[in-house]
Amino acid sequence: MQDVNIVGGGVIGLSIAYELAMRGLLVTVFDRQQFGKEASWAGAGMLPPADRESATTARLMLRAASQPLWPDWSQQLKEESGVDNGYLNCGGLHVAYTTDTPNWDEYLTEWQQAGVRLETLDETALRERAPYIGEQITSGFYLPDMAQIRNPRHMQALLAACVRRGVKLEPGTPIVGFEREATKVTGVRTYAGIQRAGRTIIAGGAWSPEILTQLGLQCELVPIQGQIVLLSMDRLPFQAVIESGKRYLVPRSDGRLLIGSTERDIGFNKQNTAEGVAGLIEFAQTLVPVLKEARFERAWAGLRPRSIDGLPYLGFVDGFENLLMAAGHYRDGLQLSPITARLIRQLICEEPTDVPLDAFSCSRGMTD
Repeated sequence: MQDVNIVGGGVIGLSIAYELAMRGLLVTVFDRQQFGKEASWAGAGMLPPADRESATTARLMLRAASQPLWPDWSQQLKEESGVDNGYLNCGGLHVAYTTDTPNWDEYLTEWQQAGVRLETLDETALRERAPYIGEQITSGFYLPDMAQIRNPRHMQALLAACVRRGVKLEPGTPIVGFEREATKVTGVRTYAGIQRAGRTIIAGGAWSPEILTQLGLQCELVPIQGQIVLLSMDRLPFQAVIESGKRYLVPRSDGRLLIGSTERDIGFNKQNTAEGVAGLIEFAQTLVPVLKEARFERAWAGLRPRSIDGLPYLGFVDGFENLLMAAGHYRDGLQLSPITARLIRQLICEEPTDVPLDAFSCSRGMTD
């Protein structure tokens, strides 16, 4: 019998498994397909800065608690797995682009009040810092503490570290039911049989509601499609992440460039569209005109799990003694994975949590 069953093998599920295994718990992770092939793989890997003392909302508090964990988390995974996840403090440039940031002054004020290091840029300062920026862009601000990682490499590192720590991995193993005794979930059922555990954690991303229906629960969580385009050049003219509203350019050290992202509420559709791809490429070439010379490599889409209010569901599920949930991180799953793993470990080990969890209660969007 295992200590913990985790249903879902994306960045959230595997991070929790790794955190628990480091405490000596026996953990099994199940996924309906190969691990980390959904939103965890599809994202761009941005890690924006946050300041805990200035955080005034639940979302900012969670981000601020997660951000300082990343350097040590990345180094530890590298030492355990031999895989470098590409963690890099690359800096970030936010620019005023009319269609993305119509309320630029409010947007800038929000960042200034966030307590992070920030340098405002008028047109002259912007040209000095970023001479590659298109002429339509006339103002912005620079975040020296923006970082990034390479999502696929991070997933490789997590998987290898989990194996080294003795986590039992069950890819291609959908959950077909649960074993229950009154208010306890005593095990999960797969086509191969029953795996019993003292605790069960639902970390299935956008597929979490489908999993929970097998326990008679309805969860308000929907998939939001996001398309990303990959370009490449022999040498990119910039190293900093560039953002405008919800769209971004993320340069890699090997000359590749990720452009994201669209947002559409269209169910579990992961098909790219000509309009979506063309719009992202046009956006990139407007911000950085030299990208007209870049090579198109490919495009893909992922499904972000969005909760009823955009905040993740974290903690015990009402009506159950030993069922927890960690899902609904929306656009922040990768960034919040270290603190999510830590918080779930603290709950299971009956320790004080680093962040108050009332705002993330599973009761917000769940009914039976």
